[in-house]
Amino acid sequence: MTDTNQVTWDLTELFPSITDPKIDQAIADAKSTANMFEKTYRGKIASLSAEGLLQCLRDIEAFETKFSDLPLYASLSFAADMTQSQAQALNDRVDKLSANISKQLAFYSLELGALVKRKPQIINELALSNYRHLLERVQRRVEHQLSEVEEQLIIEKDQFGVNAWEELQSKWLNTRLFDVVVLGEKKTLSYGEANGLLPHPDRATRESANRAIYGLLGKDGEVFSAALRSICNDWVTVSKRRKYASPMESSLISNDTQQGIIENLLKTIEKGAGTYRRYLKLKAKLVYLPVLGNHDIIAPITEASELKFTLQQAQELVTKAYNRFDPTYATAVKEIFVKRHIDATPRFGKRNGAFCAGYYNGKSAFILQSFNGSLSDVYTLAHELGHATHDWHASRNQTLLNMNIPSAVAETASIFGELLLTDQLLNKAKSDTQRKALLCLVLDEVGMTAFQVTSRVWFEQALYSSIEKGEFLDYQTICSLWTKSRDRIFGDAVKWFPEMQAEWTMKPHYFMANYRFYNYPYVYAQMFVYSLYERYLEEGKAFVPKLVKALSAGGSLSPIEIGEIVGLNVAAPDFWSGGLKVFERFIADLEKII
Repeated sequence: MTDTNQVTWDLTELFPSITDPKIDQAIADAKSTANMFEKTYRGKIASLSAEGLLQCLRDIEAFETKFSDLPLYASLSFAADMTQSQAQALNDRVDKLSANISKQLAFYSLELGALVKRKPQIINELALSNYRHLLERVQRRVEHQLSEVEEQLIIEKDQFGVNAWEELQSKWLNTRLFDVVVLGEKKTLSYGEANGLLPHPDRATRESANRAIYGLLGKDGEVFSAALRSICNDWVTVSKRRKYASPMESSLISNDTQQGIIENLLKTIEKGAGTYRRYLKLKAKLVYLPVLGNHDIIAPITEASELKFTLQQAQELVTKAYNRFDPTYATAVKEIFVKRHIDATPRFGKRNGAFCAGYYNGKSAFILQSFNGSLSDVYTLAHELGHATHDWHASRNQTLLNMNIPSAVAETASIFGELLLTDQLLNKAKSDTQRKALLCLVLDEVGMTAFQVTSRVWFEQALYSSIEKGEFLDYQTICSLWTKSRDRIFGDAVKWFPEMQAEWTMKPHYFMANYRFYNYPYVYAQMFVYSLYERYLEEGKAFVPKLVKALSAGGSLSPIEIGEIVGLNVAAPDFWSGGLKVFERFIADLEKII
């Protein structure tokens, strides 16, 4: 499995083919099961006993478990080739089915909320111990629920409203061709191919790729601004209707965290921005520049660019790193490859980026990545396989309703996996030259995940602040908000191409309907895991069962409770500074070998 041109996933474990009659049967079964659930429970949930509620939760869980394979198959088929008409049609068909079922069963959440509001003590009933935290999260949302008719109307308007804007942004990126000069040769490339050149070792190639991508994005800036403006205004309207205190409150509830914790996190990052700039100026010296251009931020130093890997080599490196920590990690990784649950081929029409999609019924996951052989690609593989190990542990220890893992802790295993890989690569590095390359890659990644992503949180906050002030979010206004938020982190450490004002247009998170403030959980996770890794270095093998227990908890515990398992108090005012110290230590290690 060394040739990425041949590495595509095998989805036949889900369904034999996109035209298989089993798909029609699955759709029919989903409709009939939804009808049966509605007939059994509509108008009755709010008055259930603890035992009755237990049965209800088991019934909805059984339904979702049985139905989960179909939307997974549809979305994965579509992600593999977004231009394929059959995949598009199936994905659209399943999306409509899901929307209709969500509308039909909207009463479930409403009545469950009413029950918890009327009998809050039911949360602590012994019979419901498996669902305690789920019910606690229901309790946080109950005050923001609307009537059944209103909830149904929101589902209906989203289906052909803001959801369409999300699809437009994704399809635009994956159906455009970009003219890029690669090592002096003009090439016409897909977005995935062009985007893969952003960390290219040749500076002129990086510049061409950046200008080509963001120049073309900027030409359609008014289209993207119309989409983002509609999505944000829609969210403000719905948030007010739900009586949220702010557009961010829903996200805080979804991510199972509190405003104070996130404020402490963002303040810590802003205070540490000078540390990040220190690294950026250090990197400028390493690449013999007076100051970095935006196309140099994630560029490998010369030594890193010379490191090339086959997918087989990357697989072996990650597997070995995971095995050193815990053999079950390696088992989870091996299964992904043995079962062909990975699509690594860069190609036109394939969804950009990388992701890991949990496969609950298979106690596994599916990974999508465009592997081009760089060291960065190896780290992306380690990251996504980390998610797979999380799913591996959680799916074996939790029922489906406890697989809803908040993003703040969903990144735990993935970032931890990157650190395991870093430790192994640094130990086997043959020279200071290789160590410099590795440290720069790690620092680039932390800089992006912790510092750059923080600026994206500020950008999103600024969007809603502008709306509240009655300002019109046209293209230039949005670009201005983007650059101001960006410069709070970068200061004078980077010079930017004018085209980069359009960078926000390619961030899919902003266009995800009803999925606001997607970014800060990544900052949370980065700083949390860095503190976590410090514990591992201190405790050694005694730490392994603690992390396994934390991962196995899935969504059955809060992030605060998961932190307690491994001895961390995320609610402490100074907690986040611990993760920042690890970042500073990496910089100090780099300074020693320059």
